[in-house]
Amino acid sequence: MHGHGAEIFELVIAMFLAIIVLHYVARRLMLPPAVALLAGGSAMALLPGMPAVSIDPELVLVIFLPPLLMDGAWMTAIAPFRRHLIGILSLAVGAVIFTTLVVAFAAHLLLPQLPWWACVALGAIVSPPDAVSARAVLQSVRLPRRVMTLLEGESLLNDATGLVLFRFAVAATLTGAFSAGEAAASFAILALGGAVVGAAVAGIWMLLVRRLDEDDLVIASSVLICWTAYLSAEMVHVSGVIATVTAGLVAGWYQHVVLNASRRIRGSSFWDVMVFLMEAAVFILIGFSLRGVLERVGGWEVVWNQMAWPAGMIILAMTLARFVWLFASDAVILAAKRTGLTDKSPLGPRASTVIGWAGMRGVVTLAVALSLPEAMPGRDFMMVTAFAVILVTVLVQGTTLGLVIRWLGVSDHADARPRMTMSDAECAIGQAQLKVVERMAYDVEGQLIHPQLLNTYQRRAAISERYVGRETEMAPNLQAHYAVVRAAIAAGRAELVRLHRAGEIDDETLHELEHDLDLEELGAIAAAN
Repeated sequence: MHGHGAEIFELVIAMFLAIIVLHYVARRLMLPPAVALLAGGSAMALLPGMPAVSIDPELVLVIFLPPLLMDGAWMTAIAPFRRHLIGILSLAVGAVIFTTLVVAFAAHLLLPQLPWWACVALGAIVSPPDAVSARAVLQSVRLPRRVMTLLEGESLLNDATGLVLFRFAVAATLTGAFSAGEAAASFAILALGGAVVGAAVAGIWMLLVRRLDEDDLVIASSVLICWTAYLSAEMVHVSGVIATVTAGLVAGWYQHVVLNASRRIRGSSFWDVMVFLMEAAVFILIGFSLRGVLERVGGWEVVWNQMAWPAGMIILAMTLARFVWLFASDAVILAAKRTGLTDKSPLGPRASTVIGWAGMRGVVTLAVALSLPEAMPGRDFMMVTAFAVILVTVLVQGTTLGLVIRWLGVSDHADARPRMTMSDAECAIGQAQLKVVERMAYDVEGQLIHPQLLNTYQRRAAISERYVGRETEMAPNLQAHYAVVRAAIAAGRAELVRLHRAGEIDDETLHELEHDLDLEELGAIAAAN
């Protein structure tokens, strides 16, 4: 954003206040927050007296894309990701390329004066569904694990495909030179180079974390991984998107062994708030950008009279292309399974429809459109189309995705389940803990020196064993048990505050004991659920 420093700061504060209000409104109206934020940002941008916001597209990508990609990659389950990698790549690479070509063909039919490579650039702008938009909508719906894995994996990787296609298309439009072999080789180098850089950054982070003693330094280093990976990759001219995703996958896999409980709890809390604000700010900024786009092209009248019809047809072509790719891919998998070439099952028409309808676009589409060179033929139309694509997919698909899921009856009953249930895992953990306590509860002479500790872990292990296979039967007792535990914690916290207010204990004692009660309460909530 450009403007006077104080004005920008005031606008940022107003934006964060708007985020809180719009999120509250969205919850009350049972709307996806992304929809309320996008609509609210657009309305705010058109208010009289509101300063114009000029967005630097490169800065937007650098600030927002790495942490939001990192957040998705950090929490991605590696086993399902690897198991469905071919399907993810089919969406992240195949569907993006196919959609780009379909949109390019449609754009050339609608606007014959637009050069072919400019049409390809437009296709590359609108073809990749956005990680931020997908996360914002998918958080409020329940989908089968396979479908969620495909959508989350696609949103992590498809930006790289779209950005590479866009850069080649723009270069071909302005210079008239293009080589398919060179483009394929360049894409492979960008992807592999990005993966190497991301893995290296994650490896350095793990070495660093093992040597840092302070929680604050560890949490700060964890936050900086995403930008370090992205910027390092871009500096050596490989894919910053792939580097960030790779760093997130590797660091997320090893964070369970390199971070202690305190760092994980504090870091997760900080990261959740930061990602929440960033995701929300993205949609507000998209809404703010509407005013600048309208002013550039000449206002609503020009958009409605000259651009609405071709933009609408391109949105339709883009949407249909995604469905065609999904159903064609499913048909290929079904034919291959029937002929014995694969043992993978097709998604089926219901799951394919849900994935097809979950193709929301967002910040990457907008930032790439805003980065179009001034000399690019059809630049104004591309910007209007990009904004229209974001509005339609977020406002229409985002608000109706839950209805589509319920209407189709898509459930997770057919998903492969882990071999061990939650209660089985708790029982195994209890036995492992008990073995260690039994060994350490006695001194070298065989005398029991920790009887209460041994009794505690024996009781835990026995309870876990009794619970296995009787989850439904014992659920009411479990809920009642932890209700008492939480009531006791609340009473303890009230007494702690009373002691502090009466001057009986100092602030340091208050914070330490309160932290212990907070951890105990979190444990009780997790156990009850």
